[in-house]
Amino acid sequence: MRRHFQVIKQLTYKVCKSSAFFFLFFGLAFIASAQENSSLKAPGDSAVTKEKSGETTQKFNPGDMIMEHVTDNHEWHILEIGQFELMIPLPVMLYFDGKLYTFCSSRFHNEERSYLGFSLPLEGPDKGKIIRTTAIPGGPKVYDFSITKTVLAIMISALIMLLVFISVARAYTKNLNKAPKGMQSLLEPLIIFIRDDIAKSSIGEKKYEKYMPYLLTIFFFIFLNNVLGLIPIFPGGANVTGNIAVTMVMAVFTFILTTVSGNKHYWVDIVNTPGVPWWLKLPVPLMPIVEIIGVITKPFVLMVRLFANMTAGHIIALGFVSLIFIFGQMNLALGYGVSVVSVAFMIFMNLLELLVAFIQAYVFTLLSALYFGLATIEPEHH
Repeated sequence: MRRHFQVIKQLTYKVCKSSAFFFLFFGLAFIASAQENSSLKAPGDSAVTKEKSGETTQKFNPGDMIMEHVTDNHEWHILEIGQFELMIPLPVMLYFDGKLYTFCSSRFHNEERSYLGFSLPLEGPDKGKIIRTTAIPGGPKVYDFSITKTVLAIMISALIMLLVFISVARAYTKNLNKAPKGMQSLLEPLIIFIRDDIAKSSIGEKKYEKYMPYLLTIFFFIFLNNVLGLIPIFPGGANVTGNIAVTMVMAVFTFILTTVSGNKHYWVDIVNTPGVPWWLKLPVPLMPIVEIIGVITKPFVLMVRLFANMTAGHIIALGFVSLIFIFGQMNLALGYGVSVVSVAFMIFMNLLELLVAFIQAYVFTLLSALYFGLATIEPEHH
């Protein structure tokens, strides 16, 4: 029993230490996600206005609403009631022509939609990207290192994980040989599940321990952000795991660890695959090329699977919400009637997304562990 508590305590401390991965997640996704930001929203931007009988009416645009929620942004939109709009402006950090420019994203809320010679277009090929207002072809580029909604959500989730796992690790120290309670009783089954059913079975009894900090970190990071993405109020609502830049960084980590961990047997099997006829290896190395492509496509599949599943779930749920306003514009009574069905389906989708949140974290962690196991497997000696 004492040994069991010591192991769990050490694992929780290792997760805290390995949360340094998040600062690298933050650094890489910082640049990549900022370059793919959605357009900055100002009051009235999401509506299409048209003149009719001398009056200005607003038409609901479901595409704009959905894309605003699933893509990244330079500010965190919280709620909108009539003309009142509550949002959190985020820091903009730009590097241009040897100079660093820092200001708040709310500076773009003016008629020109520009500040200090930079603008954030709402239309055109540069929509959602901060560009130089008077750009010269072939001139210096604008490098965007802004704290976007996705980046802030990553920092919040990393902070939550540090606070939770540090408190749980300290609880094991204080309550040695006592039954777990509170957060301990919630996290211990998950930690043991990842250790016994994922790491040990996929990597092996002798080599799994050094991969546990990464596997635990990646599982809880994905699971936490999946759940936070389902909560519509701050600090939830950010589509972190539905951002392909973030899933790419996690997949790259798995690729790097797999490549570094690969032993001689792993690389020999790739170059000279056993059980394959020689004419598939010489004179044209067909199978080695296929195996090398497979090494690259494995992390690519990890990246796309998580991104596509989480983004699709958000789009479907928001699609049901959009039906209420689409039918409501046709007829108010029809809108109320459709709302009953839409809300019921949306609740069902949210419950289903809770299951998907766990499954996607489990699948990403399991596949990462399987890749580590394949890279470190030892040849059988007869």
